[in-house]
Amino acid sequence: MLFESENTKTSIYDQIADLQRKLQLLESDRSAYYESSQSALEKNRQNILQLREENRDLKKRVSEDEQQFVQSALHGRGVEKDTGPPMSGKAALSKLEHRVASKMKRLNALRHTTLTHQRRLDDLKRECLRLEAVGFNQALSEKEDITMKLRSLQNCLEKNQLKCKEAANIMTNYLKLKRHLQEESLTFQGQIDGLEAEIMKYRRELQEVQDMNNKAQLSKETAIAELQQQEELFYKEHQEKDYLLAIYRKRVQEIKARAEKLDVSHKKKLLYSAEYRSEMIVKRSSATLRIHICVSCIQEVMDRYIAQRETHQHMQAVKAENEYVLQQLKEQKVHLKKQFEAMKYSGETQLSSEQRLLDECEQELLVKQQSCETAKERLSSLVKTLSTIQAGVEHLADQLNHISLNEPPSDISPNSEEFVVQLLAQCERKVQLLQSKLHGMDLDEIAKDMEEEEVRHRERS
Repeated sequence: MLFESENTKTSIYDQIADLQRKLQLLESDRSAYYESSQSALEKNRQNILQLREENRDLKKRVSEDEQQFVQSALHGRGVEKDTGPPMSGKAALSKLEHRVASKMKRLNALRHTTLTHQRRLDDLKRECLRLEAVGFNQALSEKEDITMKLRSLQNCLEKNQLKCKEAANIMTNYLKLKRHLQEESLTFQGQIDGLEAEIMKYRRELQEVQDMNNKAQLSKETAIAELQQQEELFYKEHQEKDYLLAIYRKRVQEIKARAEKLDVSHKKKLLYSAEYRSEMIVKRSSATLRIHICVSCIQEVMDRYIAQRETHQHMQAVKAENEYVLQQLKEQKVHLKKQFEAMKYSGETQLSSEQRLLDECEQELLVKQQSCETAKERLSSLVKTLSTIQAGVEHLADQLNHISLNEPPSDISPNSEEFVVQLLAQCERKVQLLQSKLHGMDLDEIAKDMEEEEVRHRERS
């Protein structure tokens, strides 16, 4: 049993080793495949780039060969070389076909009168042979084809008639729009001038209001400066008067103090003894002298006090007068301030109304300019449409130039706008005439004959 278990273990290990080897092989195969695919992609990219370069070279060679072929064909056919840029093959072929078609038209116009009966006879003979060979049913189917072609031509004619009518309507609308724009252009300059004049007027009024505002501000500033000067002057005078009053009051108090001291000393002297009477008499005489001197000083002080009181009263009167003047100046200041505020408010309201009116005028001017621009764009689109229609009508007239109408020549100038409408009407009549001439004819045979004539013409040339 142990041996069998060991064998199973070795077999499992072998299987695991085999699986690991397989996984390694698969991983190496995958990496090799990835590298090969990447190298193939890179080669394909290089091949694509090389093929693109070759395609460019081939296209360039084809265009050069085509130009050489066109030039050689034109030179070989005796056609004059164009001085313009080189033409492509299709453009050269279309140009040659146009020239061949114009020459064929001329040739057909010359041969039409001589070959009509012969073609009619040949058509009848062919129709008889066809009826005999194919049978009556095929003849009926061909007639049905002819009728279908005629119907398609009639439908094309109706479409062209509708296009002509649409072109005529567009022309009339264009003329109306042109007339309307011309009328508007006559009045538009006047409106612009009027708006510019109003704008200048409002600007002048705005400048005047600003000048008035500046003057009022200057007057306010000057009044404030004068008021400050008056207040400073009054304050200085008041300080000087207070200083003088303080000095005078101090002097009066000193004089009163001296007088009181003299009275006290005189009372004491009366109480002295008799022995000192002689001395007291001397002192009394000196005291009376001093009293007289003091009385004279007191009188002078009283006079000065009275004068000072009168000065004070005068100063009070001047102060009251100055206060009254100051009150009037304050009231005048308040009044000027109110007036200034009123003027400022009225000026701002007037300025705002004028600014609003100016903005409205500018907005209206912008709207007018935008309408003018849209009208110009519409006019340019209409001019382009009209030029396209005119080119188409002229090309159609060139295509139908070989058909002549028995009509007198018109007096309308080719540069006029009515010439296109007349040319379109002529084309319509020519198409109707061509339809009447082709009625009952085999259109396939006519196309084949035209191709044969074109081939013969090319062989001759």
